[in-house]
Amino acid sequence: MTAAPAAVRARATWRDYLALTKPRVISLLLFTTVAAMFMAARGWPGLTLLIVVSLAGYASAGSAGVLNMVIDRDIDLKMARTATRPTSSGLIPMRDAALFGAALQLGSFAALWVWATPLAAWMSLAGFVTYVGVYTLWLKRRTWHNIVLGGAAGCFPPLVGWAAVTGDLNLFAWFLFAIIFFWTPAHFWALALMIKEEYREVGIPMLPVVHGDRLTVAQVWLYSIYTVIISVLPFTFREVSWLYLGVAALSGGWLIRLAWRLYTPVMAGQAATRKMAVPLYLYSMLYLAILFLAGALDRSLLI
Repeated sequence: MTAAPAAVRARATWRDYLALTKPRVISLLLFTTVAAMFMAARGWPGLTLLIVVSLAGYASAGSAGVLNMVIDRDIDLKMARTATRPTSSGLIPMRDAALFGAALQLGSFAALWVWATPLAAWMSLAGFVTYVGVYTLWLKRRTWHNIVLGGAAGCFPPLVGWAAVTGDLNLFAWFLFAIIFFWTPAHFWALALMIKEEYREVGIPMLPVVHGDRLTVAQVWLYSIYTVIISVLPFTFREVSWLYLGVAALSGGWLIRLAWRLYTPVMAGQAATRKMAVPLYLYSMLYLAILFLAGALDRSLLI
């Protein structure tokens, strides 16, 4: 008798469902949510609110990740880094995954509406719709602008955190949105350079696939500069002090340096390699965390 495939024999556990939510991706998004709460409160936002927003924020972002896996199962099967996902392997049926994602989103929206603010609930839902509807369903397979426009989904977490504390969104909250908006292309296109052949094989029109390495590194360089400029602007509106400005300038300067180190050899004729793109990709995540931590500390200390 022929043995059944592992994916058929095995039963999904809570760990498999947790993997559907893309916890490593969500961790940075959740950090920006929590940091924004401290910025909005100018200190401790309250334990209950912090727990509610953290759990609901994770559930909302996780639901987007789940439905992304359901929609993209066909291409996930063809890419080495995604072929073993619970949906790709068949460990979790598509119907079960879709119901799980929907339940997470409904629970998140209800929790934010009841225990935080309605505006926080709507901002969370807006991020979900942008990621699933705009990025995954509409743009991802159609245009290299997918990550610029669809990447706006990752800009909503700080708005959720801010709205949960204040019930509104002021100019500084939108600066936090803008920082992530301009940071995302530089961060993601560094990743795209690392796995461009996988994207090419499955027909996803990421920038390196469509227009090559030279235009990609030029865009990464420009978006890195835009990010740093946007990051220091809150100081001119007296929303932050010299503490934040110093951290933003130093960490931003290193981001631009790494982008330049990627830019120069490619523009000189070399093909972009994984080794060349990894430093910028990894540091870009640390940079965003440092920037939001600096903002939280600065506004907590600023009188």
